[in-house]
Amino acid sequence: MTSPTAWAPQQVVERFFQFSLLGMLASGYFAVLGSGYLDWPTTILTLAALCLRALMIPGILTLDIPGRVVAALTLLYIGFYPIDYYYISDGFLPAAVHLIFFLGCVKILTAKTLRDFTFVKVIAAMALLAAAVLSVSLTFFAFLAVFLLFTIATFSSGEVVRATRLFVSSGETRRTLSRSGLRAFPRRLGMLSLGLFGGILVLTGGVFFVLPRTARAAFQRFVPERYHLPGFSNEVTLGEIGEIKQSSTPVMHVLSQGDGFLAVRWRGAALTHFDGKRWFNLPAVEERLRTEGRRVVLHDGPPQPGRRIEYEIRLSDIASNVLFVAGTPESMIIDVPVVSRSSSGTLSVPRINGAGLRYAVSSLLTEEASSAQLSPDARVEALALPPVDDRIRRLALDMTAGLATGDEKARALERRLRHDYGYTLELLPAPVADPLATFLFARKKGHCEYFASAMAVMLRTLGIPSRVVTGFLGGVYNPMTGWQVVRASDAHSWVEAWLPRRGWVTFDPTPPDPSPSSVSLWTRAGLVVDAADQFWQDWVVGYDFERQIMLAARMQESGRNFRFPWFGDAAAQMETGVRAARTYVVEILAAFTMAALAILYGPTLWRKLRADLRVRRAQRGDAQASDATLLYERMLRVLERRGLQKPPWLTPAEFARVLPTSELSMLVEDLTGAYNQFRFGGRRDAAPRMVHLLRRIETLESR
Repeated sequence: MTSPTAWAPQQVVERFFQFSLLGMLASGYFAVLGSGYLDWPTTILTLAALCLRALMIPGILTLDIPGRVVAALTLLYIGFYPIDYYYISDGFLPAAVHLIFFLGCVKILTAKTLRDFTFVKVIAAMALLAAAVLSVSLTFFAFLAVFLLFTIATFSSGEVVRATRLFVSSGETRRTLSRSGLRAFPRRLGMLSLGLFGGILVLTGGVFFVLPRTARAAFQRFVPERYHLPGFSNEVTLGEIGEIKQSSTPVMHVLSQGDGFLAVRWRGAALTHFDGKRWFNLPAVEERLRTEGRRVVLHDGPPQPGRRIEYEIRLSDIASNVLFVAGTPESMIIDVPVVSRSSSGTLSVPRINGAGLRYAVSSLLTEEASSAQLSPDARVEALALPPVDDRIRRLALDMTAGLATGDEKARALERRLRHDYGYTLELLPAPVADPLATFLFARKKGHCEYFASAMAVMLRTLGIPSRVVTGFLGGVYNPMTGWQVVRASDAHSWVEAWLPRRGWVTFDPTPPDPSPSSVSLWTRAGLVVDAADQFWQDWVVGYDFERQIMLAARMQESGRNFRFPWFGDAAAQMETGVRAARTYVVEILAAFTMAALAILYGPTLWRKLRADLRVRRAQRGDAQASDATLLYERMLRVLERRGLQKPPWLTPAEFARVLPTSELSMLVEDLTGAYNQFRFGGRRDAAPRMVHLLRRIETLESR
């Protein structure tokens, strides 16, 4: 039976290999998780499997899943996959992701052989490939870098594991893997992996900016269409925006032309129908505005007085087809064939273009949208109500008592709601039958869509047409990029009421947040991360031929500014270099030959030189214990050239005794005794005697 000491080398290497392989699979898992497309059952089960394996590798937990159980689970999943494909995931890519992580969970918990570990490597690579298709954010690059590091460590240590298993299976268990000791082995292999990782990044960095990305549109066709942020299309349920405001995910970036930060409302969808719990729009025919030269005119009447702003918007990956605008948009530059406009003024584009879309808008800042008249059908829609609590009607009459005009009544409702009710982001602990009545008469606090819904419903009870608008309010200015960052936490809803001779007028009954977020260290760190993510979107995800030309122009301009004429005149300098190379072709070939010889034979000569220096040091009596091993192994190489090879199962003393009796065997026995005294007895005075005996053995070889 093999002793525990003999198996220690294999245990050290295998633990390093298995932890590297676990990191490889975990980085692929977190890359997919960071894309936002992983459902919570798959998230929890995969994370549990990774944690269990992390406890199994060092021996803290022992888990042996029978083969029958694995086979049964596999058969069950084969039957589950069509159900997942057609009814649950409703798409190839989500179902494939579920399959990948199911296989990953099974294999990572049952892997024992090198073949099993190979399957885990393939599964980890497939997970990362899925993340590459699903995600376009900077987090993917971070997980890609971690995946690359663990991959290098896995493949390098995997070769050592394979050789070690072969080594141990042949019975050679007396040697150690590293002369410097097993304790340093993981550290040395880890440093090697880091070195290879850095070299790969340096070598690919130049190629990265040379090759423009052209397959982004093709990749996006594989991404399943789903909403990351609900409520910004044709429907919002009371409470949804409160859930959205819990997140700080960037939704869009705004670049103002000369105005810096724009403290405006970013209008998204206007919702007309209300059923007591949600606002929505019924399917209707929309006006289709075709772009001409990427420009679409949204207002073709005479110019209206007021302040005009120009800004550029870049939507994040929120999978919404609604375009957000400020004020009354008059014209737009956008790279889509058609823009749709609903009867309520909501602008949208085909869904495939929603995420990552950029467009520029010229808007008139006004709180009113002029409309000469409201059609009878539109008036009926804007006054329709479901069965509502009678107390809501009485409350609306009480708040507007003594007022005559629609504008006065709307201002009174806006003022009373802002004054009499409190703002909170706390969600209801459980669903209620009438959320609006609960807000107005029981809880008396809530977030924006409760205030907007309450005002819109009360306006309708008073005969004033109204609707609820969803969008965003404000944002934060990032001085590092010059862009205004609008996050999910800036989600907002307000009211538009139709007033005679004024049209649709904006009202906002939501009171200010009593505890607004302050600019903290985390906020500043978030701006840094946002700046890095913008760089990623511009120069990585959106790096096309136009960006490539822009980068080259900037580099040429920088070279001239810093007085590097060779940087701006690279072609002329290259031609001069070619002429010089033709003149000194012999010298250049000689230099290349010397460099090649240095690369081929330099390491061998350097090792020989170091060995000779250590022999001379031992001859002087100034040697270390490790030098004894060097001298003994040098003697073994001399004996091998004479046809005498030491079997690995013999100790040095046993090997000296089994040699045929001769002058050589006597010298070997004397050198072995000196080796034991020096190596294990700590007697440095034995080192010169070892060197003397080694010289005599080498002399015998030359005879």
